[in-house]
Amino acid sequence: MKKLLALILFVAFAAPAVAAEIGDDGLHKASWMRDTFKDLREDLAEANDEGKRLMVIIEQRGCIYCKKMHEEVFPVPKVAAYIEENFFVVQINMFGDVEVTDFDGTSMAEKDMAKKWGLLFTPTILFFPSEVGDDKPANAAAVAMMPGAFGRYTTFNMLNWVIEEGYNGEENFQKYHARKFAEQKG
Repeated sequence: MKKLLALILFVAFAAPAVAAEIGDDGLHKASWMRDTFKDLREDLAEANDEGKRLMVIIEQRGCIYCKKMHEEVFPVPKVAAYIEENFFVVQINMFGDVEVTDFDGTSMAEKDMAKKWGLLFTPTILFFPSEVGDDKPANAAAVAMMPGAFGRYTTFNMLNWVIEEGYNGEENFQKYHARKFAEQKG
């Protein structure tokens, strides 16, 4: 039985879907990413209207870790389906010039917003609660941040932990991930 469960988990996580295309800005474009006006207040409202969580992914052209995520993690059918079903995803270019409006009403170019938020790595993924006050910038409002590239299991478990609102509980992500990983290994 354990071997059958292990085989099922392997197939669910091993067979990648189609990797994301590269856009004119040099960033990967997954089918589940939204093209918005990058007003986080509006994006959060739209995510809530769809019953989803707002997820902002910050990337840059030529990022080998972004490429890893888009080729090895995000295309895994189980991961891609979970993102599509549960998250409203907005992409920000760490060195881009498109205007972004933060929850606190500040508007500036993507590259300046990335500096304001103190971001140093790509990809960085910010996850938000369903309600954010207009007095907080995104980096202070985020309930979880995933800086850098992680494997498919860690990423999948982070997505689940956010949806389950694990950040409100006593089990931090590291303990949650260790428990889930042990359960998955059977």
